[in-house]
Amino acid sequence: MDSAVPMIISHYMGASVSGDVDAIVRCFNADAVVVDEDQEWRGVPRIREWRERVATAYEYTVEVRGAFARGDVDGLERYDVYTHLAGNFPGGTVDLSNRFGLRDGLISHLEIVPTEATEA
Repeated sequence: MDSAVPMIISHYMGASVSGDVDAIVRCFNADAVVVDEDQEWRGVPRIREWRERVATAYEYTVEVRGAFARGDVDGLERYDVYTHLAGNFPGGTVDLSNRFGLRDGLISHLEIVPTEATEA
């Protein structure tokens, strides 16, 4: 992972690639929000549910393609991480933008959207 992002994002991405749900959940604030596939997952128990569902739904590989620090926005330290996924999900490949918002050194907000959606 690029040194331009904080260690907590590197930990999250590494745990995400390895499928370590416990390590993923430890990256989030208690009141964190994840938005993925047009669904919102609020709080650590729901975030755990989201990751367990993702882990069992498909097999895929993740390639990190870049990262960008966006600065402080709306009281959160913002970073975008661009990834490429390949696997047995519909379409087989997708480029995603992972929009992180950090507070107190942990992930407070994560939105995962197709990269094309961020360019509009």
